[in-house]
Amino acid sequence: MEWSFPFINLALLITHTFFSFPHFLAIASASVLIAFFGYYFFKPRCIIYLIDFSCYQPPDFLRAPISNFIEHLTISGVFDQESLDLQQKVLERSGISDDASVPVTVHEIPPNASLSAAREETHDILFTIVEDLFSKHEIDPKSIDILVSNCSLFCPSPSITSMIINRFGMRSNIKSFSLSGMGCSAGILSVNLAKDLMKIHGDSLALVLSMEAVSPNGYRGKCKSMLIANTIFRMGGAAILLSNRKKDSNKAKYKLQHLIRTHVGSDNESYESVMQKVDEEGKVGVALSKQLVKVASKALKINVVELGPRVLPYSEQLKYIISFIQRKWGMYKELYTPNFKKAFEHFCIHAGGRAIIEGVEKHLKLDKEDVEASRSTLYRYGNTSSSSLWYELQYLEAKGRMKKGDRVWQIGFGSGFKANSAVWKCISEINSKDRNAWSDRIHLYPVSGDASSALRT
Repeated sequence: MEWSFPFINLALLITHTFFSFPHFLAIASASVLIAFFGYYFFKPRCIIYLIDFSCYQPPDFLRAPISNFIEHLTISGVFDQESLDLQQKVLERSGISDDASVPVTVHEIPPNASLSAAREETHDILFTIVEDLFSKHEIDPKSIDILVSNCSLFCPSPSITSMIINRFGMRSNIKSFSLSGMGCSAGILSVNLAKDLMKIHGDSLALVLSMEAVSPNGYRGKCKSMLIANTIFRMGGAAILLSNRKKDSNKAKYKLQHLIRTHVGSDNESYESVMQKVDEEGKVGVALSKQLVKVASKALKINVVELGPRVLPYSEQLKYIISFIQRKWGMYKELYTPNFKKAFEHFCIHAGGRAIIEGVEKHLKLDKEDVEASRSTLYRYGNTSSSSLWYELQYLEAKGRMKKGDRVWQIGFGSGFKANSAVWKCISEINSKDRNAWSDRIHLYPVSGDASSALRT
């Protein structure tokens, strides 16, 4: 018995009558190309939602007032007078206040830099903020699909992500990654890794953890470039909950719009600007180069060149192009600096130190108000490494400045040398009364000019 398919027979007849095989092949190829490009340009994009985040707030008894800090260094008997004087000078000009904290093990005399002390600090910070985030949103730990942690100088075994999996009883098939050695810009790197994984794994929840362990990383030698790190780093950490599930769009605070990574490690000066090494006496520490601000500026410039066309209005891009041409013709010496306030309502610059914040402020021609969150974070919490950007974002929320539709630019810097940018868009109404790491003292900020200048004299 033969089956008859009249529509197929008709199509074959038309094809045979009006088209030769080459014509048919050309039409088929064009159809495939159209379908491919249609799928590429119109397929649903993987949207990364930031549901919420939590920052660690140290208890008041861990505060390290500058006078106590200096006294502690003196009593420890580790440093000679020249090293003590240098650290005191840097501390008093650091822009860090008496509210910044260090782990309980660093309050000991001499400071406890053991493996157990580092584990205790890590447990205290990460367990606290993860528990806070889970309880606030009633998250079942077993619902977490992806777990990424970053801690540059403390890399234990079992890993930091294993600590979290063990503590909270997460699934056996969770995709976990522990990053180390990535410096203060690793927070954005961790978000980038989670984002890439979520492109592959749909309907996923990702937990990103950012911190730096202070306990094991104090330097006890005499090298000036390595003593500076003793004075600026303080304890802190952040837990960030991400999702690519459409159902989470209604409860998410932000969505990720752009993430740009820049690595200038091929240049020796940049590569060596922040480096952990051993001094002449065999003591380990992190050396900060005098060229650090210059290196950061160079890396940021490259990063901005890639980010700018994606976020700046055409009018600003045109002004830059015109100034570039005019400079080539010798009409002007300086290139036009685009007005990034036309692309972003808020800026979060890594609170690595006064010089870094002021350098970016000058480079991007920002106002004092634009870097208020960064300067206030440095003042209250010190340099908390990769988590500092999240303290700054919480500052903006606590101040009631973050509005639905606002865009915020996070700028991170780290060893290697790296400059990374993340752009978030606020997609919900932020309640400034929600409890966070600034709630208890937000009314005291920004600090008065007299208070902040007192630390610089």
